[in-house]
Amino acid sequence: MDNVMIERLWRSLKYECLYLREIETGSELCRILAWWFGFYNNRRPHKTFDGRKPMEIYQQYKPEGVPPLISPRWAA
Repeated sequence: MDNVMIERLWRSLKYECLYLREIETGSELCRILAWWFGFYNNRRPHKTFDGRKPMEIYQQYKPEGVPPLISPRWAA
């Protein structure tokens, strides 16, 4: 049961992002993955969360003392 969520994540990544592009370099792959994970966490509504975004859920329930997430410079 633990693998269900991560398997769904990888399936979404492959079918919504990777299989739709011809990626030629590692740096291009890195840029595309950074964009997609930003989209997945911050803009894509999830059925599991009743249409809310994962970052909204994380911000609501994150433990005290955890610093805010900072995007790497190549994610922009």
